[in-house]
Amino acid sequence: MWNKKNQKVMEDSSNLSNIISKGSNLKGNLNAHGNIRVEGKVVGNITTRSKLALGSSSVIKGDILAQNAEFAGTIIGNVQVTEKLVLKSSAVIKGDLSVNTLILESGAEFNGKCRMGVKFTEIVIREESDSKYPDKKESKEKIEEIGHFLKKAES
Repeated sequence: MWNKKNQKVMEDSSNLSNIISKGSNLKGNLNAHGNIRVEGKVVGNITTRSKLALGSSSVIKGDILAQNAEFAGTIIGNVQVTEKLVLKSSAVIKGDLSVNTLILESGAEFNGKCRMGVKFTEIVIREESDSKYPDKKESKEKIEEIGHFLKKAES
């Protein structure tokens, strides 16, 4: 249930910024409620309910979902932007675009399909559960499965 406290937490978190600096490498998915600025390399999907800014030194190998975005780097993957996407002159995209509004500067490279004027629903960021044991039932089954090995190890 949404209440005023939860709404305030969401508003506060959307004002936060996350930075992946030049020379940094991130392997895995990046999910954030606040702004994200990337100058380094990300191998994985990026999702934000705010703005994603990719500097000219950035390289992204994965899909992107953001409310607003400004790209000056290289993206290999599909991009969905719920409001406005700006492609700077140094931007290179190899993948499909789904955007509401698109602004392309002269020199920007784009190779893929583009759907403009797309209306999106709200961006949902889910908490990722531990992939080994997503719920208690499965965790219990795994423990029972290896239980006989544990008993042998104890003796």
